[in-house]
Amino acid sequence: MQNPPLNEILIGDCREVMKTLPENYISACITDPPYNYEFIGHKWDNSEIQRRIEKVSGKGNKTLVKNIPYGSGLAGGVRNKKWYQRNRHNILDYEKWCFEWGEQLFRICKPGATVLVFNSTRTVAHVQVSLENAGFYARDMLVYKRSSGIPKGVNIKQQLEKKGYEQPEKWDGWHSCLRNEWEAICVLQKPLSNNYLETLLEYGTGLFYAKEQFGGFQSNILEGIQRDKTEDFNVHCTVKPISLMRKLVEIFVPRLENSILIDPFTGSGTTLLAAKELGINYVGVEIVPDYLEIINKRLDGISGLQGMLPLSE
Repeated sequence: MQNPPLNEILIGDCREVMKTLPENYISACITDPPYNYEFIGHKWDNSEIQRRIEKVSGKGNKTLVKNIPYGSGLAGGVRNKKWYQRNRHNILDYEKWCFEWGEQLFRICKPGATVLVFNSTRTVAHVQVSLENAGFYARDMLVYKRSSGIPKGVNIKQQLEKKGYEQPEKWDGWHSCLRNEWEAICVLQKPLSNNYLETLLEYGTGLFYAKEQFGGFQSNILEGIQRDKTEDFNVHCTVKPISLMRKLVEIFVPRLENSILIDPFTGSGTTLLAAKELGINYVGVEIVPDYLEIINKRLDGISGLQGMLPLSE
């Protein structure tokens, strides 16, 4: 490739788009791919979002828009052998898909490049193993602690009451899940070039900025992050807070002239906004063409910073 992309958004399936990028080109990756329950049916676009909204319309539970789609065979029903087989096949399909894009990501990353991938507490292990199979080395698991969480499982006391069983109060407080108020971010790394110093000097990669604002050491639990008010034109339904993405870029992407951050699942572009704010070069990949206008509109409102750190030749 004569002129590899820089500060651009590429439209298409990232498994194919990343094949067009040169080897050892990318310094870091921060991305939020579809989770495995969104992956069912291999469809996650505006039409699917609208279908889910219409399905739950009037039921007072819009959270279902972001979760297991109706008609997937995993949204409910009898937990029989067939249900668990479907669930297992979904997991295997998801791991295969993660390996496919992870394999291309590994090729284009520089040695020492850090990769951060958001996922749910139930699916993050599958992502980590898939990317390890692609060649990456597991480094950590970050906790993004949200401000609230909504129980989505079965309240067994209510079900017993509805069916007329005696003494349902004995099961008061028993539920099929806990209130989930954190998301996982698995941290992986392409193997170093011998050691951290050599990798830093040759590629500008490999290290984390661990100094906190008031002099402490950065924890792997990220909390106290406020959610943003979504712009009216941004129809994406899983937008991460800009302050969260800015924090991740600050920790995991050295501000060097040759640093390039990629987000293979750009969505509405929050990761790229954080990169531009901090003066980091970026490449975005997005499979839904309709999001390109939203991304560019958001990027146009960011001026960016100057003054990168020098790196010895």
